Parts: sequence; structure tokens; C-alpha cells
Amino acid sequence: MQHPKKERTFVIIKPDGVQRSLVGEITKRFETAGLKIAAMKLFIPTEEQCFRHYNKDDAWFQKKGENIVKDRQAAGVSIDKEAIEYGKDIIRQLAKFMTSGPVVAMVLEGNQAVGIVTKLVGSTEPLTADIGTIRGDYTLDSYALAGVDGRAVRNLIHCSDAVAEAERETKIWFNENEVIDYKFAQDQILYDVNLDGILE
Repeated sequence: MQHPKKERTFVIIKPDGVQRSLVGEITKRFETAGLKIAAMKLFIPTEEQCFRHYNKDDAWFQKKGENIVKDRQAAGVSIDKEAIEYGKDIIRQLAKFMTSGPVVAMVLEGNQAVGIVTKLVGSTEPLTADIGTIRGDYTLDSYALAGVDGRAVRNLIHCSDAVAEAERETKIWFNENEVIDYKFAQDQILYDVNLDGILE
């Protein structure tokens, strides 16, 4: 069994985060919390990678599409297709957005890495993300606006929501040899029970 401090999660800083020069600021949040970067690279995703990454089913498409229909009705915008198609448009729009320019993908490691990163990133919709989170502090988009405009929500970053999901997503974006196991100097401060060797 793997030690809890070795838990890994997956993150992508999306094109809006790269274009707004927030890569350093976002990465700093993770490093300041004590997470170790096990892999990191800048690249332009392919559409095929995006569709594999956003692994959604028809129930998800239907639910999201119904929300978009409500938002369009409230905004007085016409409804010209079934709700499920609006739901599928979310992934189509995400793929179009994610392939529009460079992204930065990372594998982060540390105790409860998935939970820590989720807390730091904040809820998916920037409008409702808490102040103090990455999405709450650095962007202001909303599902309603993105739905009316027919585009992906600009929320700067994706993070995995479970360990199994992080493992699945990491394999889409990184080769096994790109994720590095190495000693981290600050592990002693973060995890060593007795802080042995601190005093001279």
C-alpha cells in the first residue's frame, strides 16, 4: 500500500490561465501548501485527448443541457435544439477552447493531494467559487454567461476530483517516464515525526 504522503493528483492550467500570465501564481499556491511537482509540461492539447479527458455520459449531458436551456430562457435567448445537445456542446466547446493554445499540465504529490488541490482551486464556476481560491480570486466567468455566449466557461484550471480519476487523467497527458519520483527536501518539515537532525 502506498504511503498517504505519496497521493497524486492531476491539474491543467487552461489556455486562459496561460494567456493571463497566471501560471506562476497558480503553481505558487500549490507549492506554498507543500505539494511536490512530480511532472509538469507546456503543450497544445489535441481534440482526441480532450474527449478522452472529459469522459462524460448521456445523463451528465442531459442534466447540464437542461441547465443551459433554463439560462437561455431566462436571458431571452432562443432554444434551437434538445437539452442533451446543449450538454454535448459543453465538451465540444471545452475541446475547442483547450486546443486553442498552450496549457500547462502538472502532477502534484502530497498528503491528501486531491482534496488539498480541490480546496485551493475552488468550485468549478468562478462566480460561485469562494474568495481565497484560485477561481474565486482570479476570474469572474459564470455558467450562465458561457451558456448564453455558446462557449466553454473560463475557469483557469482543471483538477481531478478523486484519486482514481487523477490516475486515469494522468495517463492521457503524461507518459509514465515523465512522472518523476524524487526526494523532496521539505518532506522532513512536513512529515517527519520528530524533526530529527534539525538542531546542530
